[in-house]
Amino acid sequence: MSYFRITLQRSAIGLPERTRGVLSALGLHRRMQTVFHPAEPQFAGMIFKVKELVRVREVEAPLTKQQVKAERTPDAGFYVEKAVPRMQ
Repeated sequence: MSYFRITLQRSAIGLPERTRGVLSALGLHRRMQTVFHPAEPQFAGMIFKVKELVRVREVEAPLTKQQVKAERTPDAGFYVEKAVPRMQ
């Protein structure tokens, strides 16, 4: 079974109550929040209503909250290969 991975890209501030209701029904409340729903017609219809605000990908299995957070977390630390000479 496939799933929709839906991420809210744009804020719903200033949009009609109906649009905010669709986002709420999808479970999206803040920017960059990601939710997973089964790839079914009723979810496809809701996504179509807010297509300008969300990014959608079809995935094979939903991820847990910890997996989504780990995916977004950058690698720890950094190193400098060569110091840049400073101008005086």
